[in-house]
Amino acid sequence: MCLLNPFKLKPLRTALAILLSSSICMAPSSWANSANLPDIGTTAGATLSIDQENNYGDAYMRLLRASQPIVSDPVLSEYVSGLGNRLVANASDVKTPFTFFLIRDRNINAFAFFGGHVALHTGLFLHANSEGELASVVAHEIAHVTQRHLARRMEDQARKTPLTIAALAGSILLAIAAPEAGIAAITATQAGAIQSSINYTRSNEKEADRVGMSTLIKAGFDPHAMPHFFGRLADQYRYASKPPPMLLTHPLPEDRITDTRARADKYPVTPVKPSLNFHFAKSRIIARYVGIDSDGALDWFARQEKRAAPSIKPAYSYGKALVYLDNQQLDKAEPLLLQLDKTYPNNNFVLDALSDFYIARKQGKKAQAMLEKALETKPKNKVLTINLANVLIEDNQNQTAVRILQRFAHDNPQDTNGWHLLSKAHANLGDSANEVAARGELYALNANWNRAIQSFTQAAQLSDLGSLQQARFDARIDQLLQQRDQFMSLQD
Repeated sequence: MCLLNPFKLKPLRTALAILLSSSICMAPSSWANSANLPDIGTTAGATLSIDQENNYGDAYMRLLRASQPIVSDPVLSEYVSGLGNRLVANASDVKTPFTFFLIRDRNINAFAFFGGHVALHTGLFLHANSEGELASVVAHEIAHVTQRHLARRMEDQARKTPLTIAALAGSILLAIAAPEAGIAAITATQAGAIQSSINYTRSNEKEADRVGMSTLIKAGFDPHAMPHFFGRLADQYRYASKPPPMLLTHPLPEDRITDTRARADKYPVTPVKPSLNFHFAKSRIIARYVGIDSDGALDWFARQEKRAAPSIKPAYSYGKALVYLDNQQLDKAEPLLLQLDKTYPNNNFVLDALSDFYIARKQGKKAQAMLEKALETKPKNKVLTINLANVLIEDNQNQTAVRILQRFAHDNPQDTNGWHLLSKAHANLGDSANEVAARGELYALNANWNRAIQSFTQAAQLSDLGSLQQARFDARIDQLLQQRDQFMSLQD
């Protein structure tokens, strides 16, 4: 199941490019004991506190939701978060929670920013041949965050300009929220310091490689995956007139590749079992999120299947099943999905696709029974819960869906899927007040504070005068006003 956010705002591509160029290289989580890193001090701690970084991170994330095609696919989000958290669990100097998410973009890229936010482009899956290669990129970005390279870079620039760290951070945010003023502000702050900024970035990139590799090893991945991936990218785009964004923001000079290869060679080559879920995720992205037409996707799956190891062949059957499902070729999708379910029971990739299949077959009760059984072994699982709620709505069991989604939204307030489905279920029930309120939460998650406040004002007006519901909506308006003020203060 994948839901599209109906509240996307007009993309701010120029402004976002400025943000990402400033935040894409932020730095390594540190296994300092094994990576033999130099002492670079902790001066960034005197510029922005962790709480301030988290506030900026939350603001950036809301603006990204509004301006970039964030992939809200529950099963892909679960996979990316699981991989990221596995690495975070083996990183040191972790001071913030981490959030991992996908952006629908065929360009190869990844970036990290304040508050432990790590974004991966879907294009990474097109070029990564194994989970280890993808993990090497994620580990690199985690390392950027834990070493607080963005704060250090801003501090370095502050020494060269009359502006404070707060002004520098504000100019980055302003570049997104108000492009014309923001571009002028950030250009002025960086003028005259371009070369030192590049050198600073390259130094941090090498450090992120070293620390990231340590995390990679601790997490049980083959360290050779990092130089393999970097080397292949460098060879592929060596003479390209327009390199992908990742190579512009994460330069790959030969000495960087040589350094990662030499470091990896210190460790024995340890066979790592291929991750079927990585290949499920890759197949799902190719089937749905990179703009390949159905015939092209089916051809790709067929070619890959012929030369694939037996252990990952099912991933290509899964990809074909998704293409058939999305094209309403249910008779072709059915045998593939049923065989996958028989071989891999309780796999969320398969359960998610089967849920959509049963909905298409008008067999909601069958999907409901399947998901409720799976939830017995994986209580509160986000993928299963969202799919169950969707099945219940499609089966006109809206009241039951509302109860499930209210708990889900309480536990996962930043998950847009929950609010989207809650709005839909309330609409089906004719509950206009709660429908509008759920839409208001979506506006808030996109930093559209005025529309969010207007939505809750309307919801309060639709409620009975003096009711508990009206009081709840009024209290939420007060919270949103405070959040808006805090958000706007970051630009000062």
